Amino acid sequence: MNQVVEPAGGLFRLSLKEALFIGFCAVFAVLIRMMFRLHLHISGHAMLVTAFFLLLARGSVCYRLGASFAGLLAGSASIFLGFAKTGPLQLVKYLAVALVIDLAGLLMPNLFRSYFWCALVGGCAGATKFFTVYLVNYLAGMDRAINLQSSLLEAAGAVLFGILGGLLVPVVIRRLKAYGVIS
Repeated sequence: MNQVVEPAGGLFRLSLKEALFIGFCAVFAVLIRMMFRLHLHISGHAMLVTAFFLLLARGSVCYRLGASFAGLLAGSASIFLGFAKTGPLQLVKYLAVALVIDLAGLLMPNLFRSYFWCALVGGCAGATKFFTVYLVNYLAGMDRAINLQSSLLEAAGAVLFGILGGLLVPVVIRRLKAYGVIS
C-alpha cells in the first residue's frame, strides 16, 4: 500500500526542474521586454509578454505560487536592470499581475486548458495596471479626474494585450506536454 507523504519543506518545496522552469519564465519575461523595447505608442503592449510568461510559469508547474515566484524574480531583475521610471514599484507591478494569476489558478484547477479562462485571467492580470498607474500618478501629484482617465486608458490597453497573452498559453502548454518538457 502506497502512502502519501508530505515532503519536508511543505509549501516551499520545488523540484529542480520546476524551479528552473519558473526561473526561465521570469528571465525571458524580462529579456524579451528588454530586447524588444519598441515604442509602439500603444498603451499596455508590454503586458503581452508579462501575462504570457507569468501564466506559463503557473500553468507549467504543479506549484501553487509559481507565478508569484516568477513575478518576484522578474521584478527583481527589472529593478536590477533599471527598467522604467518607477524603480522599486516595478516589483509591485510584476507581483500584482502574478498574484491575480495565482489566485485564479487556486480557484480554477483546470484553468490552463481553456482558452476562455486563460484569456479572462490575462485580462484581469492586465487590469492591475490601473492600480499601479494610478498610484504612480497620485504620487506625482496629478489631478484626480485626469489621473482616473489616464489610468483607465492605460489599463484598457493592458487588458487587451493581457487577453492576447492569455490566449497563447494553452497552445504552448499543450506543446510542452506533448514533447515531454513538462508533466
